[in-house]
Amino acid sequence: MYKIATIPGDGTGPEVTDEALKILEAVAKKDGIEYQLTHYDFGGDRYLKTGEILPEGAVAELRQYDAIYLGAVGHPEVAPGILEKGLLLELRFQLDQYVNLRPVTLYPGVETPLAGKGPEDIDFVVVRENTEDMYCGIGGFVRKGTADEIATQTAIYTRKGCERIIRYAFEYTRKRNNPKGKRLTLVAKTNVLTFGHDLLWRTFQDVATEYSDVEADYNHVDACCMWMVKNPEYYDVIVTTNMFGDIITDLGAMIQGGMGVAAGGNINPEPGGTSMFECMGGSAPKYTGQNVINPIAAIAAMAMLLDQGGHWPSANKITKAIKIVTGTKMKSQSAGRMGYTTSEIGDLVAELVK
Repeated sequence: MYKIATIPGDGTGPEVTDEALKILEAVAKKDGIEYQLTHYDFGGDRYLKTGEILPEGAVAELRQYDAIYLGAVGHPEVAPGILEKGLLLELRFQLDQYVNLRPVTLYPGVETPLAGKGPEDIDFVVVRENTEDMYCGIGGFVRKGTADEIATQTAIYTRKGCERIIRYAFEYTRKRNNPKGKRLTLVAKTNVLTFGHDLLWRTFQDVATEYSDVEADYNHVDACCMWMVKNPEYYDVIVTTNMFGDIITDLGAMIQGGMGVAAGGNINPEPGGTSMFECMGGSAPKYTGQNVINPIAAIAAMAMLLDQGGHWPSANKITKAIKIVTGTKMKSQSAGRMGYTTSEIGDLVAELVK
């Protein structure tokens, strides 16, 4: 029995979650997957009513699930950062989801802003370290609010943290087995960040000796941003830090057609670990209840959830169905311009996986 906790969240999150669960039901029935769903109301509405984001015991309870499916977080009446830090970052850290996995795939029929590039050119994966760097919350103020104010923000890198994300990335590159050649590119800034990124670079070199079948490559982060735009086909798998990964995956989302098609996973790959999957777009509150938001990213996140759970044939089936729907049915990936409603897109994908 595959145990899944769902957090539909805010805005259009519940709508896209419904479509992802529709696909899960269809493919599970076809492929004989037994699963159990438990729904949680964590998000902006609960916070406004109770003042709490994650109640006491919530993390321990969620740790008992095989996976968490998250719709979207972000409420117009809650200040930015409160829900993101109190829910997303809290779960990532407490559940030790040290891998942020972000496929950058241009589906057929989806427009990219890169002239002359197609699905065969934009197909790589970013492996982002998810629990260290500037996101540990270490820092402070001196003489806050005065003309002499000083602020510090400390980035943390550990040998353990560097090694486990790099090793995961090498294993993932090997498993992905790109027919164009297996290449893992470390993206950092070793010429400026000469302490933390020196540790990262030395660890990368050490681990690379165990993977002679994978080309070990390096880019400075600024060069990577240029190459992602100019020659995205160069990349197979990228491994990078938390901060740089946060930035370049948004660039990746744009070249793959926008946030409406971008999905990701926060993964604890250790035995018994609980991973969380989500679409990268926000809660889009202005579209709430209109049945016009694009559910493709949410459906792709469900495919990632199944793949991580060992149900890769079902995950592949969903991915193939997505490509058919984007390539032959949808007029646009923009909300309200798809040629279909949110639920109709879900119906199209569900019909293809039955």
